[in-house]
Amino acid sequence: MYWEISKSFDFCYGHRVWSQELNAKFSLDPCLKCRHLHGHQGKVIVHLSSDQLQNSMVTDFKHLNWFKAFIDDVLDHKFIIDINDPLFETLLPHYAEKKNFMEFKEGYKLVDLNIIKEEPSHIKEMYEGFVIVDFVPTSENLSAWLLGIIQEKIKPLNVKVSKVEFYETPKSKSTVHA
Repeated sequence: MYWEISKSFDFCYGHRVWSQELNAKFSLDPCLKCRHLHGHQGKVIVHLSSDQLQNSMVTDFKHLNWFKAFIDDVLDHKFIIDINDPLFETLLPHYAEKKNFMEFKEGYKLVDLNIIKEEPSHIKEMYEGFVIVDFVPTSENLSAWLLGIIQEKIKPLNVKVSKVEFYETPKSKSTVHA
């Protein structure tokens, strides 16, 4: 016997799936819409499980407050871009050499705004809206990335992350199982 709890987190984000290919037989058209810059109202559902209860629960839901802060501070209203995207240099020309980033242990980078401190505020605002990753930001890759972040953070709680569901839209989701 084991127990599972889950908690959901909503946020808005943008991305581009530059690697998208379609089989027109199944998609009914060859339009590569996900290659365009676009946004979503995303949702992440984190599932935690345990075969033993501690204080009559898997863990307290508040033990995921740090994840809400991560979503709100790092991803909400940001554009997630793959550093290998062929449009990277076009969208972030000040960082065309792909260096001088602030790197975080969770596997993402942000631009160092000190590099562009002399630029007008609207340029700085644009640059602070990017979250740089080293993978194509599909829902499948985003769910796996978030699973790894959550697993690492909650290790001390002796709880398992059983799966992460990533809703790109209310009708489209990916699920990664640990």
